Amino acid sequence: MMVDVPTKDGTADSYLVVPEGGPHQGVLLFEDAFGLRPRLFEMADRIAERGYAVLAPNILYRGGRCPQFDMADMADPDKRSALFGKIMPMVQQLTPERIAADTESYLDFFTARDGVSAEPVVVVGYCMGGTNALRAIEAHPSRIKAVATFHAGRLATDKPDSPHLSVGNITGEAFFAHADQDHSMTAENIKTLEAALDNAGVRYRSEVYEGAPHGFTMSDTAMYHEEGEKRHWEDLFALLDRTR
Repeated sequence: MMVDVPTKDGTADSYLVVPEGGPHQGVLLFEDAFGLRPRLFEMADRIAERGYAVLAPNILYRGGRCPQFDMADMADPDKRSALFGKIMPMVQQLTPERIAADTESYLDFFTARDGVSAEPVVVVGYCMGGTNALRAIEAHPSRIKAVATFHAGRLATDKPDSPHLSVGNITGEAFFAHADQDHSMTAENIKTLEAALDNAGVRYRSEVYEGAPHGFTMSDTAMYHEEGEKRHWEDLFALLDRTR
């Protein structure tokens, strides 16, 4: 069901699914750059079928309620550029400080729901949602016990607020599934991230899905890769089961 989560900057319309019984381990699900939409609802439902409570907040809520974008525009080259022109400013609004504050609001709301455990949650993110999932666990290590990112970009950059610079805050487990030949997360970027994780003593796995392009989990885009999506579910559920 859709719920409204109050935040310091407004209201994040969000998708919440809580199985019967409980309390259930909580999973925060952060969307890709195309926003909260039916594909993300399907993914949240699939996680919930395994006995987890799931909250998928519209992390781009500052740009309006979902759905914010018409996915049909992706098929039209002229409309595609205009679509990205709308998306990118919203993504760029998500500073580390805003992600930290928003995540606190999501956690406060989520863990207070009937049927949801008050224990630390797992956060999973896709594309830019993966980047911000990493920022979330760095900001709230006592409330988030594990993170999984899939085809996340810009996890290691030369900017002073690059996510990899704060991995030392992580006290739980991390899993990174990288797209193959991803210009937003190159082989050199992956090495930089892994070196930071090693130096910080973080428990993690970092894997490149061979042949899987950026966006490989999203069945409603042209980047969908069936084998990569299947592998992602296996790896995600393995992490959830390990940290339950």
